[in-house]
Amino acid sequence: MSKLFMQVQENISLAEHTTLRLGGLARFFISVHSVEELREAISFAQKNEYPIYVLGGGSNVLFSDMGWNGVVIQMSLLGRSYDEDSRGDAQVVACAGEIWDQLVEETVGQGLWGLENLSRIPGTVGAAPVQNIGAYGVEVKDVIDWVEVLDTTTNRLHVLSVTECAFGYRDSIFKHKEGSAYIVLRVAFRLSTHPSRRLEYKDLYEYFGTRTDVSVKEVREAINKIRDNKFPSLAKVGTAGSFFKNPTVRKSVHKELESWLDAPVPCYIVDTDHVKIPLAWILERLGWKGKRLGAMGCWENQPLVIVHYGGGTAGELILFARTIMKEVQEKTSIKIVPEVNIVTN
Repeated sequence: MSKLFMQVQENISLAEHTTLRLGGLARFFISVHSVEELREAISFAQKNEYPIYVLGGGSNVLFSDMGWNGVVIQMSLLGRSYDEDSRGDAQVVACAGEIWDQLVEETVGQGLWGLENLSRIPGTVGAAPVQNIGAYGVEVKDVIDWVEVLDTTTNRLHVLSVTECAFGYRDSIFKHKEGSAYIVLRVAFRLSTHPSRRLEYKDLYEYFGTRTDVSVKEVREAINKIRDNKFPSLAKVGTAGSFFKNPTVRKSVHKELESWLDAPVPCYIVDTDHVKIPLAWILERLGWKGKRLGAMGCWENQPLVIVHYGGGTAGELILFARTIMKEVQEKTSIKIVPEVNIVTN
């Protein structure tokens, strides 16, 4: 048997590796820093017939209190490179283990446009295409060139185009059966040295008004201030950010909701038959803003964010989330689903 270069840890607390600070133990925990180590970790799991869970920054996952009876692979591959071409564009390639907001901060500091609206989203670069992260009117798919992956069934590397990634609202091929064997290694982003402002989102429009000379640094600064006002500090409470997806409903359902509330309901056009409703608006009107039950609660400034105040269990948070889901469906007929990945092994 060849010598393993990776370090295999046993019975590691997943609460210490996730921003919700919840979850049981991982039977095996391996932090990989290269493709070679990743291949070793996969081989170790496959030979012993253990299931694999790939972990980034742990900011969008809730492990059950039973933990993970298999191998958790934490992606710690680091590296960034820049290639500016004659068209005034720049391709930025970042490895999966890079901290997302550090990449955003760096690109903004170099005067590159494209990632600024995605400032302060927790997690790693590798998770960005998996989740198709989005905020303030921008989704990461808008600036992705390609995604390099390792296919765990063939042990081969592939480069996927944006089309092949099959991006959707907080969705991608990586969340479905056809992409379940892919592990993201690197992501290439096409940014621009020319201003490409995206300020139509309500919060940004209110912040800048009709200004047309906003710099990329000002956009990031504005979003940082908006997030400071809306979202809790990860240093103080456990949270995974927005816990639920904003629901997309038929226009007829939207009209019924307005009739029931006897008030206009904000929405965003999706297509000719559907609109997206801001779930935070609904939760606030149902009394969930700032509501706390035991160790869990909806954040006082943004009810879409569920927080763990400490001393709770994953089971308690799941029950809290299900209570919200049930009430929303009973009161509005709208079925909401978690954005956070709930892992129950």
